[in-house]
Amino acid sequence: MQTGDPMLELLGWLLKATLQMATPLVLTALGGMFSERTGVVNIGLEGMMLVGAFSAVAGTYYSGSPWLGLIIAVLAGGALAGAHAIVCVKFKGNHIVSGTGIILFGMGSTTLGLQVVWGKQGLSDSVERIPEVVIPQIQGVPMLGTAFGSLSPLIYYMFIITVLSWYVLYRTPFGLRIRAAGEDPSTLDAAGVSVEWTRVIGVIISGCLAGLGGAYLSIGFENAFGKGMTAGKGFIALAALIFGNWTPIGCFLAGIFFGFVTGLQFVIPILAPGLVTLTNLVKIIPYALVIVALAGIRRSIPPKGIAIPYEKEKKA
Repeated sequence: MQTGDPMLELLGWLLKATLQMATPLVLTALGGMFSERTGVVNIGLEGMMLVGAFSAVAGTYYSGSPWLGLIIAVLAGGALAGAHAIVCVKFKGNHIVSGTGIILFGMGSTTLGLQVVWGKQGLSDSVERIPEVVIPQIQGVPMLGTAFGSLSPLIYYMFIITVLSWYVLYRTPFGLRIRAAGEDPSTLDAAGVSVEWTRVIGVIISGCLAGLGGAYLSIGFENAFGKGMTAGKGFIALAALIFGNWTPIGCFLAGIFFGFVTGLQFVIPILAPGLVTLTNLVKIIPYALVIVALAGIRRSIPPKGIAIPYEKEKKA
């Protein structure tokens, strides 16, 4: 801990914990936004995060490079999302059922993968973690040095991807197609753009970002994969997506809020070491907020065409 005002240092640790806890939520929520903006519900984010987290560690374990493991995680999440897209878009299957299947697949395949790769049931072997970005110039500065002196590069990627998502969604022709696919697919079709392919691409992007969020957990924050290590973070990301009203900035702010609430559990023991009960209570707040988000979904405004299969009009 940095020397100086203890309260400033405590705030620094809280800010750092907030960023660390928010990163996988924001990345995954942004992914879910791309999918649902095209009209495809993606409750399978939890499963995609799990597969991404496992693939990152397995890729690092075999290649020796955490950066290659990161790429493999993104590809694995995208591949799993591709399967979801085929079921929902091509075969017009039920989005909720398919998403549930993705979650179950993620849980089962990663548990089996632990046994196959490491011969273990609960925790993989340790691998090299993605090196943190160290900024020596601010490490001695109270609060700022604690919060930003040494962070995973994926935290900085979170900020960059949030800005890029906003720009792509609202300032590019591709973003216009994404929004049209979920709001008014018939108009998009009339313009000569494939609604199906637009939706497939949106879902695959969601899987890539969810895989990146999972990779952060296993090789950005930790250095191993643990059975069920996402611990419901995919569902919290889904709640952040709803709280954020399916917008990039909204997803970011909601993810930061959830990260702040989760980060409190690391600060409360320092402020009040004897309040173990309060610490345990704080741990369940994010999950309670998920229920609140889902209960209040009617107050949010989802895309008009969400979960509605698009039938291309046949020419006479």
